[in-house]
Amino acid sequence: MNTRRTLLTGFSAALGAALSAAFGATALTRAWPALAQSVTKVWRVGILPGGLMAPRKFQWDAFMQRMNELGYVEGKNVQYVIRAPEKEGAPYDALAADLVRQEVDVIVATASAAIAAAKKATQSIPIVMCPSSDPVALGFVTSLRQPGGNITGVNIQYEESMGKRLQLLHEMTPKVSRIAFIHSPGGKPHLDAAVIAARQLGVQLLDFHAGTAEALPAAFEAAVKGRAGAVLVASTGFTFGLRAQISALALKHRLPSMFALPANADAGGLMSYGPNDKEYYRQAAVFVDKIFKGRKPADLPVEQPLKWELVINMKTAKALGITVPQLLVLQAERIIE
Repeated sequence: MNTRRTLLTGFSAALGAALSAAFGATALTRAWPALAQSVTKVWRVGILPGGLMAPRKFQWDAFMQRMNELGYVEGKNVQYVIRAPEKEGAPYDALAADLVRQEVDVIVATASAAIAAAKKATQSIPIVMCPSSDPVALGFVTSLRQPGGNITGVNIQYEESMGKRLQLLHEMTPKVSRIAFIHSPGGKPHLDAAVIAARQLGVQLLDFHAGTAEALPAAFEAAVKGRAGAVLVASTGFTFGLRAQISALALKHRLPSMFALPANADAGGLMSYGPNDKEYYRQAAVFVDKIFKGRKPADLPVEQPLKWELVINMKTAKALGITVPQLLVLQAERIIE
């Protein structure tokens, strides 16, 4: 029995003895249910980010804000136990195992590698994906409608929207016929989808893999040597954490860039098309609330993000000498001036 449980057991026994002495056993029996209800449970939420915490803080702030709106106040009835890696792309197994040792009530994990580590660490503690890409193919859930295990949450099919991103990038740069695709470990499904989308659009896709931050400059230099006229970036935890560096490299090499999440455009990327990267963290908080209220992950259907948007960075467009087509301006949810 751990120290926390020992203290709680000792407290309950002492309280029971004191009440018995003061009011008698019969009065205690009648009073105990009301007293028990007055003790506020402190839920322990384990957080396993898919990379460094700092570049993702705004997303987790959105998650915690939604938790607060749902009645979970940090320091009162909820505690957040954060276990983040020390660098992008670092392994998650030890971090996930430590969250299990901390006896958290739920684990909220971001990115496929972190979710896989959480799944490996526990088959009983509920796990909320925030988000996953194709959780059925990755073996996290049996189906989106009936997850069937201890995992549920938000699923983003980035691959399905790859054609739309490539199309929007082509509309922005209609004269470009060769597009570089930058991806990282875990980006193979994105690459496969990008190859199909490029074939349908009639453009040539150049494949460049970068497994570390140090490998990114060489990938961009190779893209320029390959005469790429624009760059499409896979949406993985690795590329998201290094979005500022990737955006800066694209601008340095004068390559118009397309990403999946608004935060990439905010970091200097030319444009992004995908789900709002705060809203699906708020969705994850709703999953946690349902679980705390007694719902089982196995019975909670996996959800898609509720809001998708096109974001265009006009500062970057100006720096690249690009005149943004009016049709794209009208389609954009947000313009960064």
